[in-house]
Amino acid sequence: MEYVKLGKTDIEVSRICLGCMGFGDAASGQHSWTLGEEDSRAIIKRALELGVNFFDTAIAYQGGSSERFLGRAMRDMARRDEVVIATKFLPRTPDEIEKGVSGQEHVANMLDKSLSNLGMDYVDLYIYHMWDYHTPMEEIMEGLHNAVQAGKARAIGISNCYAWQLAKANALAERNGWSRFVSVQGHYNLLFREEEREMAPLCKADGIAMTPYSPLASGRLVKPRNETSKRLEEDSYAKGKYDATAAQDAVIIDRVAELAEKRGLTRTQVALGWLLSKVTSPVVGATKLRHIEEAAGAVGVQLSDAEKAYLEEMYLPHKLVGVMKENH
Repeated sequence: MEYVKLGKTDIEVSRICLGCMGFGDAASGQHSWTLGEEDSRAIIKRALELGVNFFDTAIAYQGGSSERFLGRAMRDMARRDEVVIATKFLPRTPDEIEKGVSGQEHVANMLDKSLSNLGMDYVDLYIYHMWDYHTPMEEIMEGLHNAVQAGKARAIGISNCYAWQLAKANALAERNGWSRFVSVQGHYNLLFREEEREMAPLCKADGIAMTPYSPLASGRLVKPRNETSKRLEEDSYAKGKYDATAAQDAVIIDRVAELAEKRGLTRTQVALGWLLSKVTSPVVGATKLRHIEEAAGAVGVQLSDAEKAYLEEMYLPHKLVGVMKENH
């Protein structure tokens, strides 16, 4: 495993982050394909053995049970100061808005609930899960700064935003002497490269870490095109992101397979090897032991400029999807 600093912080993270959306009580959340606690713990344990120290979850994942599973596993398997725990919080609810709960109060309440779920005194990275169009940004940024000042979060990040929003938020923080976002978790992989237009140049210029989710396009980049899985069949969110562009994406998927065979690598190693040349630490979900093993095996894979160009050549612009589409 290789390690790198998270943006301009002194937080050292593994080049692979284990995404924990696939862990949690299926009965308490929005997905039927998530793993129970025993199976989740086995994957977390294997990740630790492989040198992964960076784990990403969210209060929204399976009714908070993902956080609870991860927290209990960390207490049993690792020293707290040797792992980097990230979790995310949602926008204010209509009920909170009606009751006059401020952005600052919302951040504090959400973080305290996540810390309770995790059984921890602090998180290393607290992430704004998606832009809240109904709450003043000043309130969110001050709330996040308060969390850092209180020692409940070492650093803050953002997910599912536009580059202008990240730039605006950090300018606001700088103007007020507040904590700035040090990382961004966006949708980025060989099939969806819209982050390269504005976000990647901004992050490079400002030293912001990119920790993208869906690095394997919900498995599409690594499975033979006629092979399916319970998640591929039932994950309506992923279907919404990729089904409309299946024909144009198929060419890229075939090139991943071709290059993997030529180089004697797995498809995961090719797809993640490409992404690792561009970002800090992709967030890789795993619902089988081999998923995290193959992801760890991608660290150190070097693709030539010609190979990367071959994988990139057939990309066509994609419309914004998922959370970004809803807020566009």
